[in-house]
Amino acid sequence: MSFHPLKHFRTITKHRHKVISHCRRVGILWQGLRHDLSKYSPTEFLAGAKYYAGSFSPNENERRDKGYSAAWMHHKGRNRHHFEYWTDVNVNTKVTEPVEMPVNFAAEMFCDRVAASKIYKGKAYTDRSALEYFLNGDKKRRFIHQNTSDLLEGWLTLLAEKGEDAAFAAVRKAVKEYRQAKKR
Repeated sequence: MSFHPLKHFRTITKHRHKVISHCRRVGILWQGLRHDLSKYSPTEFLAGAKYYAGSFSPNENERRDKGYSAAWMHHKGRNRHHFEYWTDVNVNTKVTEPVEMPVNFAAEMFCDRVAASKIYKGKAYTDRSALEYFLNGDKKRRFIHQNTSDLLEGWLTLLAEKGEDAAFAAVRKAVKEYRQAKKR
C-alpha cells in the first residue's frame, strides 16, 4: 500500500465541488457547501490517502485490509445524506430499523451518487451509471427505508431515461414541496 495524500485530496475535492454544483441545481446549496467536510478530518483523510485507489472508494480497500472501514464508520455517522445514518431503535420492537430520510437529505444523496459516478467512472460515465450502481447493490443487505429507496431509485431512473435536466428538476420540485410542507 502506498500513501497518496495529494491524489486523495484532489479526488475528494473534485467530488465535493461536483456535489456542490448539483446541490445548487436542486435548491440545497447550503447542504452542498457543507457536503463531506468530514473527509478532511484525520480519521477519514489519512485512511483515504493510505487506501487510495482512484477509481473507487478507498473504504473498500480499508475493509479488505482490516475487515471494516473506520473511515466509513466515522463518515456515515456524521453525514446525513447517507441512508446508513438514518437508523434507530424502534420503540415497539426494540430492534434497529431504517428510518425514512427527510427529502432534503435524500436529494443530497442523489447529488452525491451522481457526482461519485461522474468522478469514479470518468469518460465512461453515462446517465445510467448511478442507477446501475444502486441496482447492483445487494438489496437484501441494503439497510434503507423502503420509501427512501423508492424515492432515490425513481430519481436515478429518471436521470437514466430522461437525462439530467429532467432529473434535477424533479429533485428540485420535491425539495421545494418538502420545504413548503414543513412550513405548514
